[in-house]
Amino acid sequence: MAHFGRNEWHILNRFTQNDSISMKIINPKAAGIDIGSRSHWVAIGQEDKDVREFGVFNEDLYDLAQWLTENQIRTIAMESTGTYWQNLYAVLMAQGFEVILCNGKFTKNIKGKKTDIKDCQWIQRLHSLGLLSSSFLPDVQTEQLRTYCRHRANLLHMVASTSKKMQKYLRLLNLRLDVVVKDICGLTGLKIIRSICQGETNPRKLAELRHFNCRRSEDEIARALQSNGRQDYLFALKQELETYDHLQLKISQCDIEIEQLLNQIIENDDNKKQHCIDPKSYKRINKNTPKNIDLNLKAYQLLEGIDLLAIEGMSYGTVLALISEVGLEGIKRFPSAKHFASWLRLAPNNKISGGKVLSSKVPKGSNRLKIALRNAANAIGNLKDSTPLRDFFHRVNFRKGRTSAISATARKLAVIIWNMVVNNTQYINPEGYLFLDQKRKLGLTKRIKKQIDKFGLNPEDLGFSIT
Repeated sequence: MAHFGRNEWHILNRFTQNDSISMKIINPKAAGIDIGSRSHWVAIGQEDKDVREFGVFNEDLYDLAQWLTENQIRTIAMESTGTYWQNLYAVLMAQGFEVILCNGKFTKNIKGKKTDIKDCQWIQRLHSLGLLSSSFLPDVQTEQLRTYCRHRANLLHMVASTSKKMQKYLRLLNLRLDVVVKDICGLTGLKIIRSICQGETNPRKLAELRHFNCRRSEDEIARALQSNGRQDYLFALKQELETYDHLQLKISQCDIEIEQLLNQIIENDDNKKQHCIDPKSYKRINKNTPKNIDLNLKAYQLLEGIDLLAIEGMSYGTVLALISEVGLEGIKRFPSAKHFASWLRLAPNNKISGGKVLSSKVPKGSNRLKIALRNAANAIGNLKDSTPLRDFFHRVNFRKGRTSAISATARKLAVIIWNMVVNNTQYINPEGYLFLDQKRKLGLTKRIKKQIDKFGLNPEDLGFSIT
């Protein structure tokens, strides 16, 4: 017979008296919805009679909201499944419900056979116990701007694909324009391609279309433009050029919509409208950046006087991604910079057991803002001049490699941005930005001082005195 001590008998009696442990209900009037492409399953309890199926048409969504109202439901949880949740989410929010949109990975650990009925009941149970957290959703204006910017990014991807196809057909025509021109969709490349599609075959005349900034001479370009005359490849090249021009027109129209929305947001807010900033001549404008929008001024006004472009490595595209993906009010919703970096999946996910760190990898997955910040971090690593962020990048790069350095610098950028926006502070770079003539003057001064210190000279030896 086993012998128990006083503590063991106390624990045994406690578990004998309490055969089950109940969890406290946090949300008593809660519902769970399993989102589908053709129907939505809704559960307001754990019984079979508490589950109903609704369609996806607009009248079905309002019937769903009416049924929830009749059962006195106050809060609802649903998964963010594709884009199927958006219309239902808008209807439920308009009806006054508290809706929580949660990530599917937090609701997938259901035990047993998986069905739509079990899924919605499992979501309802987790939400009733307060075990689900809401995903981040931007405000309406930011969401509209995000739609335009994401659509523009998709158009740019299509342009890149069309450019590769044009390069392919040029190569099949034995027109090696890609060898003598850095970008076939640049000024020189497009002029030559248009002339080829119009029927010009003389290499010398095609080479005369060279832009004066092109590094290759006309003779080198003419040698690369000896065509084999295949008409089928020429027809395909014409088609791709028409597609390229059509996409460029769509991008220009998208830029107009983005500019109108930015002006509307700024004009409706007196606090944003009052800010003004000088242009930054040292910031390079990428060819994919909206040409007719002063993003330097618009971003400064949208962020109410915060100049994010003062950070080295930040481009117009990075700032546009920030204001379209999160927005000013969205950044302020994060309680700390650590929460913001963690939401971006730029912070290490430390797994600790027994006081020992088992893993500290950065979680998988990314969004458009994370990609933009990583691109900015990579640009910081390529800077030639010494700056605090560039030095930090190279220290991490020396110890852990470039990939870790990009992630660490992107996280630091996220922390800097959160502190600037939330605490209303400006970025101060101790090194500052210097133009070429200023860099030369500073370098000359440093060399002279170094030589004076090396030879131990004083002002009298140099023939002048300091008063």
